[in-house]
Amino acid sequence: MGILSRKATCNTHGQDSSYFLGWEEYEKNPYDEVKNPDGIIQMGLAENQLSFDLIESWLAKNPEAANFEREGQSIFRELALFQDYHGLPSFKNAMADFMSENRGNRVSFDPKKLVLTAGATSANETLMFCLADPGDAFLLPTPYYPGFDRDLKWRTGVEIVPIQCTSANGFRITKSALEEAYKQAQKLNLKVKGVLITNPSNPLGTTTTRTELNRLLDFVSRKNIHLISDEIYSGTVFTSTGFISVLEVLKEKKLENTDVSKRVHIVYSLSKDLGLPGFRVGVIYSNDDIVVAAATKMSSFGLISSQTQYLLSALLSDKNFTKNYLKENQIRLKNRHDKLVSGLEAVGIECLKSNAGLFCWVDMRHLLRSNTFEAEIELWKKIVYEVKLNISPGSSCHCNEPGWFRVCFANMSEETLKVALIRLKMFVDGPSSTTRSQSEHQRLKTLTKMKVSNWVLRLSFQDREPEER
Repeated sequence: MGILSRKATCNTHGQDSSYFLGWEEYEKNPYDEVKNPDGIIQMGLAENQLSFDLIESWLAKNPEAANFEREGQSIFRELALFQDYHGLPSFKNAMADFMSENRGNRVSFDPKKLVLTAGATSANETLMFCLADPGDAFLLPTPYYPGFDRDLKWRTGVEIVPIQCTSANGFRITKSALEEAYKQAQKLNLKVKGVLITNPSNPLGTTTTRTELNRLLDFVSRKNIHLISDEIYSGTVFTSTGFISVLEVLKEKKLENTDVSKRVHIVYSLSKDLGLPGFRVGVIYSNDDIVVAAATKMSSFGLISSQTQYLLSALLSDKNFTKNYLKENQIRLKNRHDKLVSGLEAVGIECLKSNAGLFCWVDMRHLLRSNTFEAEIELWKKIVYEVKLNISPGSSCHCNEPGWFRVCFANMSEETLKVALIRLKMFVDGPSSTTRSQSEHQRLKTLTKMKVSNWVLRLSFQDREPEER
């Protein structure tokens, strides 16, 4: 294998994590309510499919944007030709305004400080290249998104040192945990270049408190390091407590235009709030001109297409749409979140209290054979292979307590969620409830088939020639 690079032949991508292995099992046997009702239900994918109808309705009312027209004239040629990697000004302006609106207009974003990237994955990796050298470290509070092991480390050579958070205080970030992680990095002879958080948290589904944000800013200020706030889920907050961006706290502490503000960087994307991961739209926001310049140069390796930028600039510039979408999407997320939580509670499973995200952090410690990570993986395998639900074990998120799982709820229909909860109930209750639960499962399958049959009949009737009616 000497003719290939070490990068090509190494095994540090993280693809062997149980997080990704669960996806592989799902792809072999995906659930379909008609074609494969006994397949694996995907509850390991944080995807927002609850509000597509709102976007589709807007597209139907605004065909010019989707058809790449302006004032009735085609601009296909204009969009198809080479575009500067700084991005379309109209899109950057619309994105900056939307990010402000998403934060209650309590902070504003300068479009000149935005760098466009092909999704948040690219944004986070680009920031690693800008802020750290191979062998340097970033501190991340646990549990954290499993994909960070790939996004932050694989190509950059950067190391991750965990900030150990526990269920004792709801996995909140403490001063002692920050200091301990910093000391641990020093013991490993790693130079700490910064802290990266997700706010709202993936996988916890909780927003970072003002106290935690103040604590983080004080910490990075004292240590003279960076703070990256990945705010990709900022528009999914569905409670009145709301979302607080780190930029708000900078403003409150009167740290704008200071050296500290230059070391605070925001990552955002439209993948979660608008449910558009396939569009590959991400951004970096930084007050450091050097970081903006370097990241812009690097963005040439992962650009957003001009067609995508044009379409979304029209969508995001429609203030009536964005206002209504954000409000309605949050209502739908809360409704679906509550259905999952109440369904789990009905079978004796609790969740960490959460107020955001597309998932719940589920406590299944009482279902473990023993208080070990081996027992957690054993339980996870049963849930994937026997219950046929793909959920993410806490160990894949580097949680230091066995028995926690991330369970997604926004990437499926309500009927599919009901099937998933019935399956879980059958598993938790054991053989005594199997017959009753199977009967309920069969009832749902029968209703689904009836719906499909009725739809086919209606379609057949509509397709007849007029004289046949």
